[in-house]
Amino acid sequence: MAKRCYYEILGVTKTATGREISKSYRRLAVQFHPDSNPDDEEADIKFKEAAEAYDVLGDEQKRSRYDRYGHAGVDGNRQFGNAEDIMSAFSEIFGGGGGGGGFFGDLFGGGRRSRRGSDVRADVTLTLEEAARGASKLVRFSRGESCETCGGNGARPGTQPTICTHCGGRGVVLQSNGILRVQTTCPSCQGGGKMIPDPCFDCRGYGVQKKKVELEVAIPAGVDDGMRVRLQGEGEACEDGEGPAGDCYCFIKVRKHKLFHRDGDHLVLQLPITYPQAALGAKVEVPTLEGRDELKVPAGTQSGDVFKIAGRGMPDPQSGRKGDLLVQTFIETPKKLDERQEELLRELAELEHSNVTPQRKSFLDKLKDYFAVSDKDQD
Repeated sequence: MAKRCYYEILGVTKTATGREISKSYRRLAVQFHPDSNPDDEEADIKFKEAAEAYDVLGDEQKRSRYDRYGHAGVDGNRQFGNAEDIMSAFSEIFGGGGGGGGFFGDLFGGGRRSRRGSDVRADVTLTLEEAARGASKLVRFSRGESCETCGGNGARPGTQPTICTHCGGRGVVLQSNGILRVQTTCPSCQGGGKMIPDPCFDCRGYGVQKKKVELEVAIPAGVDDGMRVRLQGEGEACEDGEGPAGDCYCFIKVRKHKLFHRDGDHLVLQLPITYPQAALGAKVEVPTLEGRDELKVPAGTQSGDVFKIAGRGMPDPQSGRKGDLLVQTFIETPKKLDERQEELLRELAELEHSNVTPQRKSFLDKLKDYFAVSDKDQD
């Protein structure tokens, strides 16, 4: 079955702003969330469909490829297995982490709200060669780790946290307005379900302490600017010490290359050739990320002509399939000529006056017609 248009799924136009796209997705996620549509397969399908659409349209680079090539431009885009995967992936839209916390934990969750540590960010810079073959990089960042003094519960050694009297330890309070009932985070314990009357003197009751971390990260081949690598569980520790840690997201930046320009999975190379090579044809050596290769330039090549060397581009991060190297030729005019070169070119120029090339002849014919009309208008 053919996929529906992502803009149609989210109910927005192709000129919609990022904010409008996020707002529309949030509305649909609330409408079709499994917690509010139990045992409704159609709602579950629409919930996942909206998440897939937002995953593309909510990312500028993916949206640009989708606008140019449609679904083919985002083949291999991630698929979501369940609501928890979706909420974890788009936690910034709904607030808090995945797994029942944040917006949906407040709206649908029962009992104590699930808590997790915050996510952290690390930046990774790669050369184009490293991005093409994959790399192992050392990243440094700071994160909150469980306090060794109190074991992460935030209470001074020898004491224990107490149950929050406002929510009874549930971490949430129920607010009713007619038939509408909404659970919200307890304002007293901030969802933890506990109070700390005697805070730990090292972490001041937070249960975590900031520490600098160094991690070796495996970067997959084919990554591009703006992509991110997720390190599960390498983020901030949960403040009460009972929930899971957040994640670390490594944001990728690829340095500009001296020779190649990237276009998706393809690489573009601007190749200078001489006038004789363009006119007569030639075999020229071209660089690739894997080494040297040879390109056959046919006789009569024009500036701007593009030739493809298959499989010499960038690998797709998911499928591993490589794009192509697109070689765009341009004719390089020498700035200095020796005596013999100048003599030969002058002979060629004289020949061209009597043997005009077809393309030049067409231009000259148009020029004559233009001046003929212009002279007639003046008369």
